[in-house]
Amino acid sequence: MVVSQNPSVQKTSKLEGIKERSNCLREPVASELLSDTTHFSGDAVQILKFHGSYQQDDRDNRVKGQEKDYQFMLRTRSPGGFIPPQLYLTLDQLSDQYGNHTMRVTTRQGFQLHGILKKNLKATIAAIVRNLGSTLGACGDLNRNVMAPPAPFKTRPDYQYAWEYADKIADLLTPQTGAYYEIWLDGEKAISAEEAPEVKAARQRNGNGTIFADKEEPIYGEHYMPRKFKCSVTVPGDNSVDLYTQDVSLVVMMNQQGELEGFNVLAGGGLGRTHNKEETFARMADPIGYVAKEDIFDLIKAIVATQRDYGDRVNRRHARMKYLINDWGVDKFRAKVEDYFGKPIAPYKPLPAFKYKDYLGWNEQGDGKLFLGISIENGRVKDEGNFQLKTALREIVKQFDLPMRLTPNHNAILYEIEKDQQQPIEQILNQHGVQITPEGIEPLVRYSMACPALPTCGLAITESERAIPGITERIRALLDKLGLKDDHFVIRMTGCPNGCARPYMAELGFVGSAPGKYQMWLGGSPDQTRLARAYIEKLPIEELESFLEPMFMQFKQQRELGESFGDFCDRVGFDAIREYSANYVFPKPTKKTRHRISLNDDLYSRLKDAAASQGKPISHLAADAIEAFLNQSS
Repeated sequence: MVVSQNPSVQKTSKLEGIKERSNCLREPVASELLSDTTHFSGDAVQILKFHGSYQQDDRDNRVKGQEKDYQFMLRTRSPGGFIPPQLYLTLDQLSDQYGNHTMRVTTRQGFQLHGILKKNLKATIAAIVRNLGSTLGACGDLNRNVMAPPAPFKTRPDYQYAWEYADKIADLLTPQTGAYYEIWLDGEKAISAEEAPEVKAARQRNGNGTIFADKEEPIYGEHYMPRKFKCSVTVPGDNSVDLYTQDVSLVVMMNQQGELEGFNVLAGGGLGRTHNKEETFARMADPIGYVAKEDIFDLIKAIVATQRDYGDRVNRRHARMKYLINDWGVDKFRAKVEDYFGKPIAPYKPLPAFKYKDYLGWNEQGDGKLFLGISIENGRVKDEGNFQLKTALREIVKQFDLPMRLTPNHNAILYEIEKDQQQPIEQILNQHGVQITPEGIEPLVRYSMACPALPTCGLAITESERAIPGITERIRALLDKLGLKDDHFVIRMTGCPNGCARPYMAELGFVGSAPGKYQMWLGGSPDQTRLARAYIEKLPIEELESFLEPMFMQFKQQRELGESFGDFCDRVGFDAIREYSANYVFPKPTKKTRHRISLNDDLYSRLKDAAASQGKPISHLAADAIEAFLNQSS
């Protein structure tokens, strides 16, 4: 068994034993799937994650004395966020047939289905695989979904290379066990794109101990990775992927002729942490160096092997690669990677500043076709009242057979759109209450993210997805009140400290710390290139306005020209913010004089009905009507 980097420690974590006994991810999932129960055992739940599913229970439906309301979340593995039309329509149908009638775009460019029962799990996964999708490796101790910028620029070869290498690295690090197809498709191999020959060759090449030549899993072995492992591929300047939060990020490097030369490599990012455990922390990736394009697969294998063989398998809180790099330092880590790689890694090449991009609205692909970025609040694709996004997307994909790219900010991009299709697509979206003009989206909402949290996530301490709409409304009202109506910033919220919505890179981050309370993080950058810092441990959410008002007023009075809220907090520092807040005098509320007007019963009833139909208070509607009359009369 592979041990921790501390050779004196021989006892590994319980999960290492579960992985070892699983026969490369087969058991006990395969056996327990045949039993007529509503849920899996604890050991099976851990192996099930490797297959792309989490066992959950709906806490809203818990009844004392009764079994938990067990259900399953399924997550797709979609490198670069690619969702072909056939797969999208299948997921849409499965969400209604077996799920909770919604789909959720994840912050790693996949889809999640929620509410699936154990008895329907096999049929759901089989349908996904048979329709050009996969859930293998979407969760568990291995490489997760490989991210890439979602923009389909056809005349930008760097963006095309980012997609290509996201796919190839995903293939390289995909589990090779036959367990997935044996369990979910009774051994039937799915029809999929042919793997690139250079990827196959790289997987079998053993340079300096990077693979186990006699194992079913040549790269992972029977123990897989110590913890989850996350990768991204991007282009210079494009930080739509949050590249500093990844275990490994590659940056496409081109020559002056527009040809791919190699990749800048960063490593050691990661955001998961635990409250009150100072040895756990969020960390940004460090530059490691540069490699030529022909060496990139061997370099990735060398990094994976270093984490696989030296990552902590005793303490799972200390098992991510960020802790290995933090403990060793970048130079020692690079030297060990070079041992596996077989040669020195070249120096990191200069890059322009990275900027966050979301690609919303209509854009040119560069080949005469268009793409459309659609903002999806909290990533939830649903029909609710007059907002019918799920129906609209189904109609568009079915009618026009369009592929989709999911974004790292849980939005979606439809592309390959002919220009004569633009108007009918807009018409469908307008008819279903979907806003597609970026300027028409509240900026606080546009740049926000939240994890699902309650009621289904077992790790959630408090609300996130269900809470953030009300919170952004309250923040907008406060900004307007203070004369900051044109300001906005990046808000991110999670129901626990694991950081799935990446709150530690936000300008204003909410991290659930107790029911109804949040740890507040300040000072990240608008482009997600700087870590925020914890400002307060447990803010009751009902105190939000009194907490934010002093710092918003200080921001208004002391900001530099063009300075964002996160940059301001980082520049002035927390001591200055605390001092200002402690001395801040809240203005006394002004007492409004109210004037009464008598109405007869019939007129009052008509006014009441009109106000109800327009969703306005009676007093507001009456004031509007009187003002309109006086303006007309004058």
